[in-house]
Amino acid sequence: MNILSAGPAPRETVPIFPLSTVLYPGMRLPLRIFEQRYMDMAKACLKHDAMFGVCLIREGAEVGSPAVPEPVGCLARIAEWDMETVGILKVKADGLERFRLIETRTTGSGLILGDIERIAAEAGAPAPELAQSAEFVRRVVEALGSSRFAQPYRYDDASWVGFRLAEILPLRMAVKQKLLELTDPAARLAILHRFLREQNLVG
Repeated sequence: MNILSAGPAPRETVPIFPLSTVLYPGMRLPLRIFEQRYMDMAKACLKHDAMFGVCLIREGAEVGSPAVPEPVGCLARIAEWDMETVGILKVKADGLERFRLIETRTTGSGLILGDIERIAAEAGAPAPELAQSAEFVRRVVEALGSSRFAQPYRYDDASWVGFRLAEILPLRMAVKQKLLELTDPAARLAILHRFLREQNLVG
């Protein structure tokens, strides 16, 4: 089981949105934004077509004092937005690449800025469980509707299928975080396929 190790990737700075959920590459995340610091962040991202980082909260809460984020997260870009009510911004953000937090600092408004290194996309790898796992994901996508999942759908890609399983299955957040940190798509898929079998969701 391979865990992320430091690499020579260049650093960049992005605003960090600590949440009580894990964002994966290829995942569509609905957000309801009302705190001023995140409203300003979202407006700046929309204006400049910029990204922000989503990290699971390690300590603290989504609202109030800045939370302590997990050191591995996922970049996001706003794909859709709407303001049905004044002061509440509803957005759908798409998960892009994973990153590692190198250093953080907090602005006067309470927004966390993170110096990050991007984590390279996973290479294709053979996975014996891919066919059954992909069929399960396909059924979920069809049942919940295509608007719930960001396209393109890559049912022949062990990394994409594994991230979709990690997204939809009822796993503890600590487990979801570990699955985000894994760099071996076949190992991730094997773990998740075993869960599917234990729950009698696949044969």
